[in-house]
Amino acid sequence: MSSISGRLDPPLLRMVTVVLLGGLLGILNSTMSAVATDTLATALDTSLSTVGWASTGFLLAVTATIPFTTWAVDRFGGKQLWLTGLLLFVAGSLAAGLAWNVGSLITFRTLQGVGAGLLDPLVLILLARAAGPHRAGRVMGLMGLVLSLGPVLGPIAGGVVLANLSWRWMFLLSVPVGAIAYLLARRVLPQDVPAEPGQTRFRLDVLGLALLAPGLAAVVLALSQTAEHAAFTAWQALTPLALGVVLLVGYTVHALRARRSPPLINLRLFANGGFTASVTIMGLGGMASFAALFALPLYYQQAHGHGALAAGLLLAPFGLAGAIAMPLAGRLSDRVGARGLAASGAIVAGTSGLVFTQITANSPKGWPVLAAFTIGIGAALFSAPTMGSLYRTLPASMVAQGSSVLYMLNQLGAALGIALVTLIIQTASDPIAGFHNVFWLVVAVTLVILAAVPLLPGRPQPPAATAHPPRPDDTVVIVGRDRETPGDLDTRT
Repeated sequence: MSSISGRLDPPLLRMVTVVLLGGLLGILNSTMSAVATDTLATALDTSLSTVGWASTGFLLAVTATIPFTTWAVDRFGGKQLWLTGLLLFVAGSLAAGLAWNVGSLITFRTLQGVGAGLLDPLVLILLARAAGPHRAGRVMGLMGLVLSLGPVLGPIAGGVVLANLSWRWMFLLSVPVGAIAYLLARRVLPQDVPAEPGQTRFRLDVLGLALLAPGLAAVVLALSQTAEHAAFTAWQALTPLALGVVLLVGYTVHALRARRSPPLINLRLFANGGFTASVTIMGLGGMASFAALFALPLYYQQAHGHGALAAGLLLAPFGLAGAIAMPLAGRLSDRVGARGLAASGAIVAGTSGLVFTQITANSPKGWPVLAAFTIGIGAALFSAPTMGSLYRTLPASMVAQGSSVLYMLNQLGAALGIALVTLIIQTASDPIAGFHNVFWLVVAVTLVILAAVPLLPGRPQPPAATAHPPRPDDTVVIVGRDRETPGDLDTRT
């Protein structure tokens, strides 16, 4: 990792490595279990739809926990919250590996999801605060390496485990890895900066949490049910969608009226054009990437008759491309800015999507493999600079909220992408026509991303000229700062 990390000093590089190790746990575990639905249904003597709630419960717990993490990181400190998230995830992994029926598996996977809901946004928060604005691109590029490889390696690892070991090892393997990540984090993560005398500690926005967390979870559940029933009009999808919309509208009204104490997520963040462009691009990028990740294995299985493991291996070039390009693009964006790189990435990804719309069942497998590699390159070129630019548009004390918004929209985009792919493929006249329609969707999404790129921040200023110069000890995680009240938010781009 040191060869691609630029000039990151050793303490920061160690911290980045340890944080990414913990962040990889949730990604690998959730994607590994995605290939085990049929195996779990047989082993636990239940239906596919019932065992599917083990994955759905995990996803809903992640979504519902993220808003709480936004407040808790400043209240309890980043290091303490990170260690707590690791403990919950490891405990859930151990319990899931020992589950005796489908009900216990769903319960313990939900516990895992709570741990992941603490860890996932904390990856962004801890790394962004430690790196500072002038190194955000490099550090976000390294994080993008994990985000790129995780969804691809997970199904492959899951296939290997299921082919050679009991299904229980998909969860039990996370226990020793999580224990190592916990011990390293205790040693490597810097102690949180203590609160200054008289510093204000805002109370948890209980009403906001009661509206936002279940509202987001309800929307994710609606998208999950859309994918399961292949229809947006199914009552199983419409009911949670209506509930989610009502709760989110209620949160919007609550957040905009907040005066005495800041809301859980300050919606005036979106008055910052650079922030809005960044989170929009990442949300749309999540939708396009997961649409491709979901559609490509189906193509290899349905058009070429490959099994799940072979399809996962053929998908590997997509993740490999991101692993190569993400760190390089992030490092370069610290020098030249995000706009040019992001525009180039959207063009490359869109062109690759057009190639997929011409591929048939008789096409040599080299073409989709090459197109998957180039679409991965394109996604990396617009993702890493966009994530880095986000942290150059926000005051330091708003990093936690900004990170949570980015992660939530990326998650919603991914859920929407999977739901749309399922709907498109199941309503198409034949599998190849459905595959083509999925990538027409990807092309359309990349065009929207390209249109949003000019709103990203321009070329970054040298560290000495920035509005928020780095501290001499800027490798220390800064937590516990006062959060601005709604009227104090700096909305400059």
